[in-house]
Amino acid sequence: MLNKIITKCPNCHNHTVVKNGIKYNGPQNYRCKTCGKQFINDNERTYLGSISWITSMIKIMLVRGIGIRDISTILNISIKKVLKTLISGCYKIIPEKKQYDTLEIDEFWTYVGRKTNKIWLIYAYHRETNEIVTYVWGKRNLKTAIKLRKRLKRLGIQYNRIACDDWDSFLTAFEEDVLLIGKRYTSGIEGNNCRLRHRIRRAFRRTCCFSKKLLNHWKAFSMTIFYINYGYV
Repeated sequence: MLNKIITKCPNCHNHTVVKNGIKYNGPQNYRCKTCGKQFINDNERTYLGSISWITSMIKIMLVRGIGIRDISTILNISIKKVLKTLISGCYKIIPEKKQYDTLEIDEFWTYVGRKTNKIWLIYAYHRETNEIVTYVWGKRNLKTAIKLRKRLKRLGIQYNRIACDDWDSFLTAFEEDVLLIGKRYTSGIEGNNCRLRHRIRRAFRRTCCFSKKLLNHWKAFSMTIFYINYGYV
């Protein structure tokens, strides 16, 4: 009966599993003969945070608008486990194309620690594919707008037009490009701003959740942006 429970390795998912001694606290230890991974069966674990599927559950909850403490309470795991899962993730987006017809750009206001410590996300968005092409962090000034344009060029992204509002920094940074100025041209990215605020608890309009550390803030947004682009984390 026990052999039926131990079906596959959680690392390589092969079925070549053998017993490999007893852990100091009692559970049976197993080893995969294919990849060498040692593990304990989920049924023998005493702490829910160590179960194999819990990390995936934490990630999907993080990108669906559930806060750190709420995840800890719902899954009955420690806050440290949730934060470790958030920080350990490394998510980078890669533009799907090198040539775009029209890119919409906009700024997105957030804060870290307190509301006076404003952190701005400035990014480029492609409405037809719902893709966040690239993004930068900084202050709401010309320097950050120029940083976004340089990022687009460094990635080798070509575009025919840039749609933006009438913010002076955008007009100056992208003055060499063909500009579509006005809210009617940026309805796509404005809708995506709303989606970001629904997906990230610390970005909600009215919430008691906020980032205490800049690294946690960046990690939460990079994970969610990756999820928006690709549909998984």
